[in-house]
Amino acid sequence: METSRRFEKVCEIVDQNSRNPARLIPILQAVQAEYRYLPEEILTFIATSLGISPAKVFGVATFYSLFTLKPKGKYIVRVCDGTACHVKGSMDLHAAIRGKLRLAKGQETTADMLFTLETVNCLGACGLAPAMVINEEVFGQLTPQRATEIIGEIIRKEGWNESDDDPA
Repeated sequence: METSRRFEKVCEIVDQNSRNPARLIPILQAVQAEYRYLPEEILTFIATSLGISPAKVFGVATFYSLFTLKPKGKYIVRVCDGTACHVKGSMDLHAAIRGKLRLAKGQETTADMLFTLETVNCLGACGLAPAMVINEEVFGQLTPQRATEIIGEIIRKEGWNESDDDPA
């Protein structure tokens, strides 16, 4: 994305929030919704636009777990590893999805930025254990096979040929 266009969208977001430093969290939420993460140069730009220190903006962005400074995929797959899900095999789901997406150890996001795989402490869907969320859609009572089928459906929808080296 062209740099000037990138900052133009951030300016819109900051302006929609009246350039009010007290609206920092909603501004960061809107920026992250737009870009799927919070780029460092944009955080600095937000600080300047609001007349606050970059340290304050970075402090807020790194304090709250809902914010990320790393790029995320189009589809964010969150596998629950809370007690109920863990006991019912959530890490088997995680391993199966990791294999389906061909993610190396320590890698969370596919090279093409289509998928990000995360483990979360609890989704609040204990009655559906084991569960995962893809973007905003909840899937419950999963088996590793069903979890990879769901990922496969998305892959097909996105036009990835499974014989390719990387999704999408």
